Amino acid sequence: MGQPVEVFSLLTAFDISLFRAGRHYKLYEKFGSHVVEYSGQSGVYFAVWAPYASQVSVIGNFNGWNPYTHLLHVRWDGSGIWEGFIPNIGIGEVYKYHINSMAGEQLEKADPFALISELPPQTASIVGTTWYEWEDKNWMSQRAQFNSLDKPMSVYEMHLGSWQRDPSDPDRLLSYREIADRLVPYIIETGFTHVEFLPVMEHPFYPSWGYQITGYFAASSRYGGPQDLMYLIESLHKHNIGVILDWVPSHYPGDAHGLYRFDGSFLYEHEDIRKGFHPDWKSYIFNYGRNEVRSFLISNALFWLDRYHVDGLRVDAVASMLYLDYSRNEGEWEPNKFGGRENLEAVEFLKEFNEAVYHHFPDVHTIAEESTSWPGVSKPTSVGGLGFGMKWMMGWMHDTLDYFKEDPINRRYHHHKLTFATVYAYHENFMLPLSHDEVVHGKKSLLYKMPGDEWQKFANLRALYLYMFTLTGTKLLFMGDEFAQTAEWNENKSLDWHLLDYSPHKGMLRFVTALNRVYKSQPALYQKAFVSDGFQWVEQGDYTNSVYAYLRKGYEEKDNLLVILNLTPVVRKEFRIGVPKNGVWEEILNSDQLEFNGSGLIGEAYNSTHVHWMGFEQSITITLPPLGGIILKRKA
Repeated sequence: MGQPVEVFSLLTAFDISLFRAGRHYKLYEKFGSHVVEYSGQSGVYFAVWAPYASQVSVIGNFNGWNPYTHLLHVRWDGSGIWEGFIPNIGIGEVYKYHINSMAGEQLEKADPFALISELPPQTASIVGTTWYEWEDKNWMSQRAQFNSLDKPMSVYEMHLGSWQRDPSDPDRLLSYREIADRLVPYIIETGFTHVEFLPVMEHPFYPSWGYQITGYFAASSRYGGPQDLMYLIESLHKHNIGVILDWVPSHYPGDAHGLYRFDGSFLYEHEDIRKGFHPDWKSYIFNYGRNEVRSFLISNALFWLDRYHVDGLRVDAVASMLYLDYSRNEGEWEPNKFGGRENLEAVEFLKEFNEAVYHHFPDVHTIAEESTSWPGVSKPTSVGGLGFGMKWMMGWMHDTLDYFKEDPINRRYHHHKLTFATVYAYHENFMLPLSHDEVVHGKKSLLYKMPGDEWQKFANLRALYLYMFTLTGTKLLFMGDEFAQTAEWNENKSLDWHLLDYSPHKGMLRFVTALNRVYKSQPALYQKAFVSDGFQWVEQGDYTNSVYAYLRKGYEEKDNLLVILNLTPVVRKEFRIGVPKNGVWEEILNSDQLEFNGSGLIGEAYNSTHVHWMGFEQSITITLPPLGGIILKRKA
């Protein structure tokens, strides 16, 4: 027989009452494995929730994976928690829980609260720590200012394993630290304000991109340990770059070592298959009505904000959580108690999650990937909203890409697709996303969605980006889009960085860099990002010429900008545009500039004349470049 497991607990009666009530939001301080000293000995305290278990033991290298030597003690209070102290083991110890269910099943499970997991396909947990000497105090103390809703937010969305790889060994993933040393200079150069990582939590199936999580508290060991990820985040913070993580409280995979039927019962997932199984992803759905599960999930959200200094969470697949009939046919779902299709338990969970996040971390963002017209996603819970800070504007994304795919000769028949978004743009705090989902599974890269010859494809894409960056709302661009990656995204290989040897791609990168610079330096583009008086149409009905013009407004009139788009390959000479004030209107950006690989059809300054046009007393005549956009500002 090995060393006995000593009776010891980090859990107080208050912890237990909060946990059982679903109101304990820092379970990671108590559950999982923790190196402690007890009775003069160093060792590890283990605590795991397994109420349907008849026996739970810790197995690992230290006991030859013997399930009978280190049995945990079940608490006397009916909480279903098993715990105990094992002396003479510590950091780096590999372990699992061996669980005997009341039905006689024998299960080997990874620790739901493990800080480190073995490198897949290995599945055991590793005793770890999140201790780190942070050096990002300046960022953390000023984060509220950088993250304010009236400040610029240009997000670079990326997948760690396929952004860059080792050029000498294309199959080798770079570590968090290697990525930091390459990524930080690149983000500084290109000018994005935030980086968003596809899920960094441990996941067994690499092609899931991290969206099928088994280790919710473990940074993926594919790229290093917890402190290595902290180094990456800290490196970005030192240069005033925020970090957003994708977070997946919607579903998890059925891997044998994971959360599924953790103690032989439907513990984390809903027992009713109509609520507990996701038909799209063949995964399992959390039981949001179970108090302990809500505590687990909200604790997980706060964990990444607390221990990893993360600045925001983008919540994946919110629509799948909100609707009981999501991806289900008639008869495959059960209405709620009011006869509706809303998942009332998930709604309450999301509200509670957002309230907890903003209570503990008022200077971060929660962002919903939500594709329906559910009302008030980004409104406070106090007025009946879900409480998110922002919501992805999926309708804008689909309409915009549908429009730009059209041959310019046909765009007159689809003119409204670029104007319709402004009808509902202020119902939510919208983020405009051109995300990873739009460049995979046969959808083509953004560049190859564009019609025309090579020059026209690039010109179209530059015009699309200028339209995106000058609309209301915050911005998100997936990695590779900034230099017009030609191939679809492939998680198994690096982006095609060699394309930057060619002038069209180099020009695209220069253009996106210039867009970020203008976006961050012009208050009219961000101060009123979510309110209707930050935007005014000047010309929205010229479907014959496919020309659009609009004003963007800041807090001060002197900051206002005029944006004009010409979305056909026809040069528009002596084109008259109404302006709100007389004076000289100067170009501050033109997508057709030679340095961006455009045709160089640019102007510099335009004097207004007293000719009533488009509802204004003053107007200017300009030459509009083909498949281009320009931004004008009145000279002070």
